[in-house]
Amino acid sequence: MKNLVAAFFVLCFALNLSAQKYPITQKKPHEIKKYNIAYNDNYEWLEDVESEPVKNWRNAQNETANLYLEQVKKKYDIAGKIKEYNAFSSSSLPEKIGTYYYKLYNLDKNKPGVLFFRKELNGEAIELFNPFKIYRDNVASIRNYRPSKNSRYLACAVSPDGGDRHEIRFVDFDKLNLLEDVVKDVKFSNIAWNKDSGIFYKRNSNQKTFEKDSTYLLYYHKLGTPSADDKLVFDASKSNLSYTHFTKGDQLFVILSDELSGKKSFYSASLNDPDLKLELFLETDENDQYITIIKNKVYFSKKNYQWGEVRAMDLLKANEEMSIVPQTYGHLLIDTYFTEEYLFCQYKNSGKYYVAVYDLQGHFIRKFFSPEGTTFSIKFYDEKSKNLFVSVYSYTLSPQNFKLNIDSGSIDPYYNDYLRPKPTLFPLDHFVTKNTSCKSRDGVDIPLTIIYKKGTAFDGNNPTLLKAYGGFGTVSGPSFEPGLLYFLEKGGVFCFAEIRGGGEKGDKWHTDAVKLKKMNSFNDFIDAAEFLIQEKYTSPQKLAITGGSYGGLVVGVAMTQRPDLFKVAIPVVGVFDMLKFEQFTVGRYHLDEFGSVDNPEDFKVLHSYSPYHNIKEDVDYPITYILTSEHDDRVPPLHSYKFAALLQNRPAQKNPVILKTRSDAGHYGKSSYQDYMDDKADFYDFLLYHLNS
Repeated sequence: MKNLVAAFFVLCFALNLSAQKYPITQKKPHEIKKYNIAYNDNYEWLEDVESEPVKNWRNAQNETANLYLEQVKKKYDIAGKIKEYNAFSSSSLPEKIGTYYYKLYNLDKNKPGVLFFRKELNGEAIELFNPFKIYRDNVASIRNYRPSKNSRYLACAVSPDGGDRHEIRFVDFDKLNLLEDVVKDVKFSNIAWNKDSGIFYKRNSNQKTFEKDSTYLLYYHKLGTPSADDKLVFDASKSNLSYTHFTKGDQLFVILSDELSGKKSFYSASLNDPDLKLELFLETDENDQYITIIKNKVYFSKKNYQWGEVRAMDLLKANEEMSIVPQTYGHLLIDTYFTEEYLFCQYKNSGKYYVAVYDLQGHFIRKFFSPEGTTFSIKFYDEKSKNLFVSVYSYTLSPQNFKLNIDSGSIDPYYNDYLRPKPTLFPLDHFVTKNTSCKSRDGVDIPLTIIYKKGTAFDGNNPTLLKAYGGFGTVSGPSFEPGLLYFLEKGGVFCFAEIRGGGEKGDKWHTDAVKLKKMNSFNDFIDAAEFLIQEKYTSPQKLAITGGSYGGLVVGVAMTQRPDLFKVAIPVVGVFDMLKFEQFTVGRYHLDEFGSVDNPEDFKVLHSYSPYHNIKEDVDYPITYILTSEHDDRVPPLHSYKFAALLQNRPAQKNPVILKTRSDAGHYGKSSYQDYMDDKADFYDFLLYHLNS
């Protein structure tokens, strides 16, 4: 029946790319007035995404999108090429957790990854957890896993439908068999083991997928018992605060955070206590960032040191702080990795990355620099050899693996029987990575990473893709992507803008674009676009913009504020109705970022940039490809639905506006290799087709 209804919608219009016919979208006038500001929400009915009318509308939009993309593919169809690039790319090291080494592999291109483990780094890979064998579909995928203290059991979090609500299954390492235990309704939770006996997890209480999130309850599941008997350990529902939990040694720790004040309360319970009674042992009034607890010391960073630092507080000598690693101006501390002996601090300075090694008292040992244009991820530290194992990569270089010796300072490539050397896809100087900056309208330097093929002429005629994230203090870094390689090889220019709101220049870089200052983030992005045009990298007829999640909001704001600057806009799982963001899923966690519509000042700012509310009737907006996911319970698809509907249903809109909803997928899309490649191929086919036409 559903297919028949969807087919009916498709038959109601003739697909003609030049005429831009879309599925009929009912307009239900609804004027709202708040704080003396009147606005319309004529597509509010699309918020009921699980209703039959909205599903039928969504299916019809997908039919339109798929037919459109098939037309585009006739010119480019790059799927085969990016699969070839991917096949010849090298892969990163496994991660070591406890005793063993773990890595996901794609055994079937149409199925999600399978988890394998090795007892030795160069040992045989043993299949440990294959979600397809349990769920018998191509959707369920592994999202997290954690071995018990002595690696007797593995707890594996699985997303059955692509969303953030998971199930946890258990495997016995010795017998390699699946236990009967199943823990459901797990959300935004790490897996914290009670030795080898059971796990602590966060349980979600939502009755509907897209309602305001209610992940407040910390439970304990003991292996071999029904999940209905799981013990409630901590309830944050009354306080409406967020919390994290973990285990160390014989202790369970819970850190309760007040998101508005920054105050943190530390609780602990003995794992040997059957009641698991939590006791308050520390309170902090400042918005400090917790890192870890080792040998009775809490390691943390103070927010007023904006470039990042590490200090410690001895739990046996309350309130006695000591500086372990002070901040270095201009050198952003982006990650820390602790062992029982060493502290590894990963830094970024002017687009270059390095690791500084200290002992736990803060005595400096040495530095290791990443090659020009690359960054690296720390995989694990081997105590016997004193080697830190890392994977080095960039936008254009697939992962290369190295071991860094703490004693000698030597840096050596690492290969073994299953990680063999491969030639790079292109010579190392084939692409140029340029770290530069542009001036924002208020005189601030915005860092830019610009990548292009060596010898590219800057005459304003290059197809160019501008991307940003810029929210929540997130530090964005490069990631290798075969599709981008193809775009660059075909003469494209790629630019990533480190706009305010992110954390690339410290905590102040973030706070300078929150709440009432939020427009700084979007203005930086627009100013970066104008810089690329002014410097002849590209022109408005050759410039595309993209971003995902918060980055999708950035794209939505930019294209509605300055449609004249862009030829193509591709927002992915974006937030577009900022006057309702806090009513759904995780919006309640982000009031410190955006403010609240219940505050008059916040409301006026939110209304001033909300993409959905700033679409004008008489403007032809850029060619737009809106991508969302059916089960995205982080940024619900209703945002994309309403944004697309209003863009499409205006006489002035002549440029195509395409909406695609990925079925059986969540915030990060589908999980199989084939689906991932299809997504990327559609993206770059669409991009090149329109930028080169």
